[in-house]
Amino acid sequence: MKLDYLTSALRHWEKVAREIFYGFTCHELDLEMKKERGHLEDLFLLVVCGDLVGIPVLPPYFSLRLLPFLVPITQKWKRRILREKDLTDFVAGDL
Repeated sequence: MKLDYLTSALRHWEKVAREIFYGFTCHELDLEMKKERGHLEDLFLLVVCGDLVGIPVLPPYFSLRLLPFLVPITQKWKRRILREKDLTDFVAGDL
């Protein structure tokens, strides 16, 4: 009985130590990579769907070929682009 309690406590503290180490080393890098992926995704959607907003970059044939891949991310893209931005949003990563 005490052995089970001891092993579960050790697993808990191991998980806590692993999460603290992750926070010290990789968390900020992970957030920056997610932001960069979002920016690249925005750029990709602008290139592919640019003719919808008046910026024809790709011929419509290629845009239609890529359309099935864009449907799942279009709703998130619209929400992210149309979100109100504040001055603190631009400097939040540098603080």
